[in-house]
Amino acid sequence: MTDQETNTPSRKPPAVVIATALCGALLLLLHTLGGFFLLNALLTESEGPWDSDVTSTTRLMAALSVGTELLAGGITAAFISLGRLRRWWYAIPTALVLVAIVRMVFAPAP
Repeated sequence: MTDQETNTPSRKPPAVVIATALCGALLLLLHTLGGFFLLNALLTESEGPWDSDVTSTTRLMAALSVGTELLAGGITAAFISLGRLRRWWYAIPTALVLVAIVRMVFAPAP
């Protein structure tokens, strides 16, 4: 039996594994920051009819989340084109941006 006939999986070099882990760690850090802004946008509630700042605060937090996730989406595209990450990484910024936009549209009215 020759080496071509055996189906042994090829191991990736350690440098490739480390680079992929660093790409994932950077994206997870950005998604955590965007998620923090989105969570603040979702948890902001009006204290009553006199509270007029709640709409601007909610929209600001949602806009910061969208900005962070658009940055993360661009970095994701770069890492995917380099072959470091898989295409499913697009799902995270897409979901967070959609939720943030919905929150901006349906922000509480004073």
